[in-house]
Amino acid sequence: MSTQTKENTPINWQEYLKSGDRMFIGSNAAVPNALIDNLIENSQNLHDIEVVHILTLSEDVWAEPEHKDLFKVNALFIGGKKIRKAVAEGRADYTPCFLSEVPTLFEENILPLDVALIMVSPPDEYGYCSLGVSVDVVSAAVKNAKYVIAQINSKMPCTNGHSFVHMDEISAWMDVEQTLPVLPPPVLDQITEQIGQYVSVLIENGSTLQLGIGKIPDAVLRYLANHKDLGLHSEMISDGIIDLMLTGVINNRKKTFHKGKSVVTFCLGTQRLYDYVDCNPHIEFFPSEHINSPVVIARNDKMVSINSAIEVDLTGQVVSDSIGYKFFSGIGGQVDFIRGASLSKGGKPIIALPSTTKDGKISRIVPHVTEGGGVVTSRGHVHYVVTEYGIASLQGKSIRERALELIRIAHPKFRDELLSEVRNHYWVPEYQENTPSSVPELGPVELKKFSFENVEHILRPLCPADERKLQEFFYSHNKETLMMRYNHHVSQMSREKSCNLVSVDQHKDLALCFIETDHLGESIQAVGRYYFLEADNSCEVAFVIKESKRGKGMAKALLYEMKAIAKQRDLSKMLAFVRRDNKPMLKVFESAGFVRKASEDVTEVHLELTLEK
Repeated sequence: MSTQTKENTPINWQEYLKSGDRMFIGSNAAVPNALIDNLIENSQNLHDIEVVHILTLSEDVWAEPEHKDLFKVNALFIGGKKIRKAVAEGRADYTPCFLSEVPTLFEENILPLDVALIMVSPPDEYGYCSLGVSVDVVSAAVKNAKYVIAQINSKMPCTNGHSFVHMDEISAWMDVEQTLPVLPPPVLDQITEQIGQYVSVLIENGSTLQLGIGKIPDAVLRYLANHKDLGLHSEMISDGIIDLMLTGVINNRKKTFHKGKSVVTFCLGTQRLYDYVDCNPHIEFFPSEHINSPVVIARNDKMVSINSAIEVDLTGQVVSDSIGYKFFSGIGGQVDFIRGASLSKGGKPIIALPSTTKDGKISRIVPHVTEGGGVVTSRGHVHYVVTEYGIASLQGKSIRERALELIRIAHPKFRDELLSEVRNHYWVPEYQENTPSSVPELGPVELKKFSFENVEHILRPLCPADERKLQEFFYSHNKETLMMRYNHHVSQMSREKSCNLVSVDQHKDLALCFIETDHLGESIQAVGRYYFLEADNSCEVAFVIKESKRGKGMAKALLYEMKAIAKQRDLSKMLAFVRRDNKPMLKVFESAGFVRKASEDVTEVHLELTLEK
């Protein structure tokens, strides 16, 4: 150990720093404020110290204009208002970088560090301090800085994993107690709740989770109470994970890497969280070059990455670090985890965001990236985009299909405008008549899971991006099925015809389908639809079930859902016209309470169901 200082004795900063040096400041909730204050007070003849850091929960005094001659900020992630203001005014720099690669900047002397200011727990009997709640890139700074100066804080939790620093690695220190900054759990609104419900539907039992910070991750966690055997491999954690770990929902049993352990790089939350991670053997903290490595992340099967964005364009490009030319945050770990989840077996990279800005005046699903906005996550990375209006599935989708999927989950008041834009730029055909819409009566969660003969199926609305799937569904039918459904020989389902059938105004008419996913991908197994008849406030119902799926209850389930929606819409009755020789379908309708009525067509049976209010 090169130098030792007595408790509360000011550090001789000139011994470690000279003008023009580069200095690292500890991250997140582990900013050593006492060291920074002490440096400012004793900074005689020091100038132009470049300060590098990621997110800092602090007063960020080093970014104040009065200290511009002493410090020049170079933020690798923009956090607080003072940092954001300094960058916007040109007094500070922003260096975009994946969090997994920040350590490389230090190790390979791209950004060589002269001094690292860190906060640690008191040393144990063996002389080891813990980096506590923030290991992330602090670990790399400790390893690569010429001098490490520490604030030893008795209130810093001792976290397990690769979080320890021996006193021999510390050049100087001060014992100063400091209460860690807390982030109270966010108050959730209805929009956030709905987004959380949608995302939770995408999470299968046995999945491993990465969650960011804020309302949406907290909302997702609230809807996972009935899940089983979840794992945690995340850049950060907040209070929401505590109850899920205590109840055994998060138990890490099914993880395929770091099995049995929750692994993270840092945590941010309330004192309850800091107390929970203190000496907790079930949560381990690792450096970001390990946790955030896409290769490492991908070693977890069913890896689910949940991140947010500022805007998403109609091709799937994700802007998340800037609002136009104004830099707002940073790349952070979003791309690391999006990429890792996409490489994972059964993984799901998810971007979740409200459909509009807080005031509702601006759509966050946009026809093109706002001028000056930076694409953090490419259109090739994201599999799912979620808003309060539903889930857009983008993987394997063409530009046309992506645009239609994203318009469907945009706020309704912006959908017509977005479709008009997409006609001009992304070749949506002219025969795409209706603007994509959702089915509000299905509630916040449009996707419902059903099991038929132990095979899981998803019930969801038919949407414009299903054009090709509906063609495949049509061509899977035999002649008998086509005759039963269309009452004449049909040999072709053109793209235009398929487009019209999937471009349904779901607020007036209704089209639902059962989807099965297997090694061949996602395929339609059944379609049920009704057409609204304004003249007598009724609807006409029709079904098509894949031959191999008949007799398993799909038609019954579809009819039950359609009946419930028709009642919610205050329709007076439901009608059906079924070929007289289609006995299985007649049985489905009559079992649901439909009554036969007189029919002029001897080949058809006319059935009606009066809907009671």
